Amino acid sequence: MDYRILGSSGFRVSALGLGCMGMSQSYGAADEQESLATLDRAIERGITLFDTAEVYGPFANETLLGRALASRRSRIRIATKFGFRIENGKANGVDSRPDHIRDVVEASLQRLQTDRIDLLYQHRVDPAVPMAEVAGTVGRLIEEGKVLHFGLSEAGVTAIREAHAECPVTAVQSEYSLWERNVETDILPVLRELGIGFVPFSPLGRGFLTGAAQPAESYPATDFRHTDPRFMGASYEANMKAAACVGVVASRHKASPAQIALAWLFAKGPDIVPIPGTKRTRYLDENLGALDIRLSDEDMAELDKALTSEHVAGARYNEGNMALVNR
Repeated sequence: MDYRILGSSGFRVSALGLGCMGMSQSYGAADEQESLATLDRAIERGITLFDTAEVYGPFANETLLGRALASRRSRIRIATKFGFRIENGKANGVDSRPDHIRDVVEASLQRLQTDRIDLLYQHRVDPAVPMAEVAGTVGRLIEEGKVLHFGLSEAGVTAIREAHAECPVTAVQSEYSLWERNVETDILPVLRELGIGFVPFSPLGRGFLTGAAQPAESYPATDFRHTDPRFMGASYEANMKAAACVGVVASRHKASPAQIALAWLFAKGPDIVPIPGTKRTRYLDENLGALDIRLSDEDMAELDKALTSEHVAGARYNEGNMALVNR
């Protein structure tokens, strides 16, 4: 396993992390036994960064990770998140009030069966709570030893700067992949200026970059992709055509399209640690194979050209989810 450092505080993690949300929601029915086997396999293969959140389930994903990882806690790093108001088993708006942050952390520690959270993200920026209050609260949790590092998810430049001025930010998480490059213009330059690491989620484009995507109507209503604009109608057809380039590069390297998509991210900088999500051991092993692939400058240019924003059709979220992105 290769390792990378997130942020200037020396937070060392495996170069590839594991996004665990899909083990409990959004991408088909849960399969607890296969998920537990995948978590075991991840530790066996050297993955140390496991990403979860209280809202995944809600609560079920943290509970699953607590059961699976507690006995091996010293070998792994857990990232979880606060920031949603959860009512009647569903997220109902954002909430980053200081008292709420503390309540969430205490509950997460219990579910995760641990005494500290290695990386605590604000899941979405709360416009009703000044960022200085949010960061200050997390800073005090760090002083108490309940949290080790502070992170932000889907935060914009102003929020990142305000948070970092109050409490050093170790990592920012956002969607980033060959077909979603919104962070390249302003977010990544600011992170590198401030010495903050970057953790891309959905690095495989929710399956589009693997070549295995299906039209939105093929997925059940409980699947996130059922309402994903990029999986719908003409957008689906256009995006399949654009993503075909990944398969062409993959054939040259005798690799899978997923491995090429991840190798592209690794090549974008040593401060980037993608967290592809899976609940299947076979996909975990496939993703880890990306660490052995080195793309040439010609490969990178070909991929960049084929999947520029003008070749990708549809918004990356539906209207409701886009409203929560602080950009």
